[in-house]
Amino acid sequence: MNRNKPFTAGSVTTNHPNRIMKIVLMGTGPFAVPSFEKIASAGHEILGVVARPAVPSAGKAPPESPVVVWAKANGFSITTPDSINAVDTVAWLKGLRADLFVVCDYGQILSKEALGTARLGGINLHGSLLPRHRGAAPVQWSILSGDSHAGVSVIHMTPYLDAGPVLVRAHTPIGEYEDAGQLELRLSQLGVAPTLDAIAMLVENDSPPSLPQDPAYATKAPRLKKADGQLNCRYPVKWIDRQIRGLQPWPGVFTNLLLPDGKSMRLIIHRARPIPTATPSVHPQSIDPGMLLYGKAIEAFRAYTASASTVEGTSSATLGCVLAVATIDGYLSIENLQLAGKKAMTADEFLRGYGRHASLRLETPDVSHPLLERMIGLAPAAPIQSGTHSEISSERSMTQ
Repeated sequence: MNRNKPFTAGSVTTNHPNRIMKIVLMGTGPFAVPSFEKIASAGHEILGVVARPAVPSAGKAPPESPVVVWAKANGFSITTPDSINAVDTVAWLKGLRADLFVVCDYGQILSKEALGTARLGGINLHGSLLPRHRGAAPVQWSILSGDSHAGVSVIHMTPYLDAGPVLVRAHTPIGEYEDAGQLELRLSQLGVAPTLDAIAMLVENDSPPSLPQDPAYATKAPRLKKADGQLNCRYPVKWIDRQIRGLQPWPGVFTNLLLPDGKSMRLIIHRARPIPTATPSVHPQSIDPGMLLYGKAIEAFRAYTASASTVEGTSSATLGCVLAVATIDGYLSIENLQLAGKKAMTADEFLRGYGRHASLRLETPDVSHPLLERMIGLAPAAPIQSGTHSEISSERSMTQ
């Protein structure tokens, strides 16, 4: 038997079709909903749904989490303990006599005592190819790190952060212009079949084969902060491109638009496209980081890149570009942006109101950027190894 044979997600079949699992679902965010929907319709007994409690904001009633909304719509019992590891919560879990916890996008680490209340412990659907990107923001860090592929892993849980042995995983290429919001949506769907496969494996065998994670390849994917979204055009364009895509939709990349009269306005960049160049002086004029190109300046820039010998793809990236900002080594074509107090708008819409101003620029602080500095120092991901060449594939790795 080849214990490292790749397989397609959804290929596991059970020898015990009548064996029903008693399952507790634990999740909070939207990443969990697609898998929870399929588990609930697969014939297993759902004992209840556990989610984190909602957090009030600015005195307003907190919105219900996506998992709570889904659970209510489907009539499931919902519990939102402050701590899953509290003595009374663990006692409650023990009383459920569950076979298995299925955890995804929950937000708390289960202790040994909590995991021990289910006969088979818990499995967790995580949004990365573990052991890479352990932590709260794996999808965002897949983009921030410049990985060519992202994926999901279903692990048999331990009391340590995302460290359990891998039961099933699946991977998919990251699109050249894909942002974290788009990628997370795709991965939430990609994770459905591996999660069902992992449950089926446990139906077949209480201790199914799995692949221990090698801690030497572990990287951290810590929760992002609002300050991580500060734009600084004194960094290379490829890093800023990853920052914009990786921090979409939250916290977003923001800066101040500096007007010629000395006033400034808060500005958020929702979508931009990098225009790498062979040298910072690809434009016939000297352009400082943070300067905006529009009107006659962008027309001259497009004409110059069309005729100059530049990095491959530069000319095509400027087609249709009406607004760009200079970085230390290239340019960003800004496609969608938002001013404070206004709705998001296209670059064309922005210029209808502000294109009359001369010498617009974006604030560019002369300080180091902690997030960008960390991104630059990250080690590249190991190459994806798979026995299939399909665009989306899965593989089960088994120990000897």
